[in-house]
Order: sequence, then C-alpha cells, then structure tokens
Amino acid sequence: MTLADLPVIQSLSREEKLELVADLWDDIAAQGNDDTLPVSAAEAASLDQRLAAHQSAPDSALSLEEFKHRLAARR
Repeated sequence: MTLADLPVIQSLSREEKLELVADLWDDIAAQGNDDTLPVSAAEAASLDQRLAAHQSAPDSALSLEEFKHRLAARR
C-alpha cells in the first residue's frame, strides 16, 4: 500500500498527518514488543557500532537538557 492508494490521506493537513502517524505508531506498538519488528543485518551492525562507540566514550553523549539547549540555539 502506498500513499497514492489513499487519496483521503493526501488531502490532510500536515498536523492531521502527524496525528495519524502518531496513532499508527501507537497501534503498531500495542501489537507487540520490539522483538517482533524485523531488523536487517546492516541495521544490526550499525546499532552494534553505535553502542560500541558509546560504551568506549560515554561522556561524549549529550544529556537531554544539553540536546534541547543546542536545538533551541539553532532555531
């Protein structure tokens, strides 16, 4: 199924589409745990690399507060 198959969704506003995405994500999450979602070998390798990088230098990660501060400064 593609967006072209659902013309009513194409006519929604940006805010309505975001609301729909949130509802869809909540529905997917309610159907099972994260173990039910497939992860490709490439995705697993990328996650392993990111975890190893974090574990080797945990202080390089930003706190949520610092992330929000930097994000706000870019706007």
